[in-house]
Amino acid sequence: MTGGDEARRAIRGSSGRTSGGTSAGGAGPGGGAGEPAGRPGEPAIIVRPDAVSAAAAVAETLTDALEAAAARRGRADLASTGGSTPAAVYRALLAEPLRGRVPWAVLHVWVGDDRFVPRGDPNGNMGPIDRVLLPGVPEMGLAPPPLDPEHLHPWPTDAALAAGRSAAACAAAFEETLRAELAVDATGRPVFDAVLVGIGPDGHVLSVFPGSAAFEAPGWTTWAPAPLHVEPHLERVTLTPRALDATPGLVVAAFGAAKAAIVADLLGPAHAGPDRDERTLPALRARRAGATWVLDAAAAAGLAADDPRRVG
Repeated sequence: MTGGDEARRAIRGSSGRTSGGTSAGGAGPGGGAGEPAGRPGEPAIIVRPDAVSAAAAVAETLTDALEAAAARRGRADLASTGGSTPAAVYRALLAEPLRGRVPWAVLHVWVGDDRFVPRGDPNGNMGPIDRVLLPGVPEMGLAPPPLDPEHLHPWPTDAALAAGRSAAACAAAFEETLRAELAVDATGRPVFDAVLVGIGPDGHVLSVFPGSAAFEAPGWTTWAPAPLHVEPHLERVTLTPRALDATPGLVVAAFGAAKAAIVADLLGPAHAGPDRDERTLPALRARRAGATWVLDAAAAAGLAADDPRRVG
C-alpha cells in the first residue's frame, strides 16, 4: 500500500457529519466512537525527496479529503495557511490530474489564521490565495479555478480596520461566520474537511504560540498580541487549537533543513505520551491519529528511516 493510499484510508474512515452548522456524531479522527479526537494515536508521515514533490503530496492528500467530503455531503471546507508552502500546493491543485478531482463548485476556502493587516498587505496570509490560487499561473499554463468567489472566506480584517475595531472584534466576527457555515461535531467543535497548517521553528501552529492564551479561549477563534520572538511583529487572529481536533483531513507541511530540528522534537519519543505539553509546543496538537505530516527529506532528516509511522 502506498503512502497516498494509507492517508486516503485514514481520511475516508473518519466521522460523518452534516453541513450548515448542524451537529454530527460518530467517531472522532482517532477512529473510535467517543474517542477524544486530538489525543490518542500517531499521525501518518509522508516523506518526499524535495519540496516540490512534498507539496504535490500535500495537494493530493488535501484533494482526497475534499473529494470524499463533496461525495458524502455535497460540500467541502478547506482551511489553508499562509507563508511560502501554500503557493506550491496551489500550483499542484491547479494542474492535472488534481485539478479535475478538486470539487471546485462546492469548495469553500478559509484561512486558519492571519495577521491583523489589510488583505493586500504583503504580511497577510491571503497572499498565496490572491496571487496563485485565484488567478492561476498563466506562465505555467495553469488557468484560474472555477471557484465561486462567494465561497472564499478571508478574515474580515479590512472591515475591522476600516471601522476602527480591534483584532479581538475581528476574530469574533469571523467566528459568527464560521458558526453559520460550518458543520459541528457531537462535542461542538467546528469540522473542516481538510486543514493545512505549517509549523514554526518555536513549535507554534496557526498563530498559537508557546504559552498562548488560545488554549483557554472558549470559542473557535481568538486574537493574539504581536509576538516578539518571531517576525512579523503584528497582532494575529487565529483559530483556537480545538478547531483542529475534529477535522478528518489535518495535514501538517514542513519543508527544508531549517525545520528538521523542530520536526524531530515534535515527533520524537519525548512527546509520545498523553501528558505532552502542548502549551510549550502547540504543534503537538497536530500529533494525533488521523493527521498526516508531509515532509521533504531535509525536514525529515532527524527521523528514523524505519519509523513505523512513515507511509511513503
